[in-house]
Amino acid sequence: MTNCLPKGIAMAWMALLFVSCGNQTTTDSNDTPKTKKELLSYVNPLMGTDSDFSLSNGNTYPAIATPWGMNFWTPMTSKMGDGWTYKYDEKTIRGIKQTHQPSPWINDYAAFSLMAVTGELKYKEEERASHFSHKAETVRPDYYSVYLADYDVVAEVTPTERAAHFRFTFPETDQAFILLDGFFKGSMVKVLPEERKIIGYCRNNSGGVPENFHNYFVAEFDKDFEITHTWGDDWSLHENTTESKGEHVGAIIGFKTKRGEAVHVKVASSFIGPEQAQLNLDREIGSKTFKETRDEATKAWEKELGRIEVSTDNIDHLRTFYSCLYRVLLFPRKFYEYDSNDQIVHYSPYNGQVLPGYMFTDNGFWDTFRAVFPFFNMMYPELNSNIMEGLVNTYKESGWLPEWASPGHRDCMIGSNSAPIIADAHLSGIEGFDKEVLLDAIIKNATVPDGRPVNSVGRAGLDYYNELGYVPYDVGIHENAARTLEYAYADFTIAQMAKSLGQDDLADTYYQKSLNYKKLFDPSTKLMRGKNKDGSFQSPFNPLKWGDAFTEGNSLHYTWSVFHDVQGLIGLMGGDEEFTGMLDGVFNMPPEYDDSYYGFTIHEIREMQIMNMGNYAHGNQPIQHMIYLYNYAGQPWKSQQKVREVLTKLYTPAPDGYCGDEDNGQTSAWYVFSSLGFYPVAPATNQYVIGAPLFDEATLHLQNGNTFNVVAASNGEGQPFIQNATLNGKSFDQTWLSTEMVQNGGTLQFNMGSEPNESWATAEDSKPYSLSNSKE
Repeated sequence: MTNCLPKGIAMAWMALLFVSCGNQTTTDSNDTPKTKKELLSYVNPLMGTDSDFSLSNGNTYPAIATPWGMNFWTPMTSKMGDGWTYKYDEKTIRGIKQTHQPSPWINDYAAFSLMAVTGELKYKEEERASHFSHKAETVRPDYYSVYLADYDVVAEVTPTERAAHFRFTFPETDQAFILLDGFFKGSMVKVLPEERKIIGYCRNNSGGVPENFHNYFVAEFDKDFEITHTWGDDWSLHENTTESKGEHVGAIIGFKTKRGEAVHVKVASSFIGPEQAQLNLDREIGSKTFKETRDEATKAWEKELGRIEVSTDNIDHLRTFYSCLYRVLLFPRKFYEYDSNDQIVHYSPYNGQVLPGYMFTDNGFWDTFRAVFPFFNMMYPELNSNIMEGLVNTYKESGWLPEWASPGHRDCMIGSNSAPIIADAHLSGIEGFDKEVLLDAIIKNATVPDGRPVNSVGRAGLDYYNELGYVPYDVGIHENAARTLEYAYADFTIAQMAKSLGQDDLADTYYQKSLNYKKLFDPSTKLMRGKNKDGSFQSPFNPLKWGDAFTEGNSLHYTWSVFHDVQGLIGLMGGDEEFTGMLDGVFNMPPEYDDSYYGFTIHEIREMQIMNMGNYAHGNQPIQHMIYLYNYAGQPWKSQQKVREVLTKLYTPAPDGYCGDEDNGQTSAWYVFSSLGFYPVAPATNQYVIGAPLFDEATLHLQNGNTFNVVAASNGEGQPFIQNATLNGKSFDQTWLSTEMVQNGGTLQFNMGSEPNESWATAEDSKPYSLSNSKE
């Protein structure tokens, strides 16, 4: 995902285009694994931070947080408001900020920061920045420490869900200061010396908030204040004052320190009010020591990371796996709090009211419907039940389902991807939410064209889609072909949910609509192509043109977006050989592209170009399932080889460790699933498609108390091919697993080899689900 604007590429190259040219563990009574080695030691939160606007190696920042926490914390190397808040190659730190940013393209909201300085008072953002080194920096999900060299101060922070515990260790000085920066777009600070507190609020945001939006904060210190200053707008210093309010204000407290003296600051915030912020602080930290706070954060991460244990002699694979798993466990964030009666309440980012019940935010469903939410259904059904309940609340409070929430509706990306997320949760057996309400909500998306709060919510071009079966190319709706393909898949998931709820007529209607993908298939090129309102294909057509009719990709990438009916697509292309030849062609051609739609080379294009995998663009989401499609056409060994190549070539546990935007856990979830040996190509079909397991053994500790094991004998470098397999001791000769098989527990064993076994799982009944060959 780039900057949420229309995008594109072009270059006619038709002729060349399609030439087929571990840790040992024990388990306690509640099934929480006890690991002999701390799994957090494998996680590198700096993975993906070596990024900028022109090239994404992840576009991440080090999130110091608990899983799905309401607030994250991160060191800030870049200027206030820069979406790339932490760039690995920058050399100074301006502060450690509370952040809620899900993506640099969406940017941050409700941010404020703390910073320590010594000597001459420097409080302006540029002036206060201190040099630091990664060699004197410790970065873990549960803990961050950095040496601020210009001030001889060590700054540390450890998180809770809604609070954080700071420790600043000072030199001997008569001039030690801690600054609280309330950031721009409206802030207030009030120093309470007699209580050793700073309270206030910040209002910065990038959209998606009601008029009364505030983030209220409280910071408690364990040392008396000898100096209290504030600053006002334009960095105007107000000496010996205790309160300031304006566009951008902050607070300064000062004191004398001895060498090695540690000053602790306990900080919490609330979207509800100042009293709730204090309640969050008292409940989550209270009188705890820094070590006690950190121990709880460590325990929270170890519990979640330990739900999947993997075994391998390759330490980098362990580091990459657990670093990716950490990313999957960050979003969507909890946007709810516990009131004084321990009841769950939330500030609604849709109507500005404080209401009962769950709320989650910071998620782009265009990215995460593919693998993140299927992962939650597999490993975290209770969490996903709460998320679904939050979607019910979103619908009640705004009248629409979210597609990109941060914190409220944002105009970003395309599709109707709340439908597969909801349908997949229901079909996976997730309970505890109002399914009828959510079915009504996804039907509204598919039938009501007016009143959408932003263009990404509901369905842009809905009237055309429902009348013609596609969104036309020539009616001024950007990315029309991509929208059509995603709407068709969403219609399939609506049908699946309706059928399971006994609404057969509704299901039949949407099964038929899900075949709309066929309207964009061009037999002359065997590709998806924009179509004009009069039924003619757009011309001239360039399959290498990014954007235009497609979203962050070209026809080569989006042609495969028929998740629910790959067999139907195979039929359109002329059969298995033609289909696999088209797949091969994407990998075998040069990485040619046309960026004329954008007017410059967007980062997604560059990431494809430099990976030496032809026109395969794993760094962005639309094509990430494509490798698995060989399974549908009788050549599963090609999926096995290419999955292994991507796992070992395009991911590393380093600052440049991703091959494109990480995006709310999706690119990480691809790695987590794929390294286990399977992937949810088509959510809402209750199947995973087989790839090639990376690890010698993996154990999934499921929430229902069962364990599912994947064992790969003779695995390792150069051994990506499945020779044969068994499931619970019985021969297993198919390229898919049902979700039920996994939830029932057991052992899936593969025997791996260096040469493909072209007879394994190639029969017709070995292929995964497609609507066209469904027996139902």
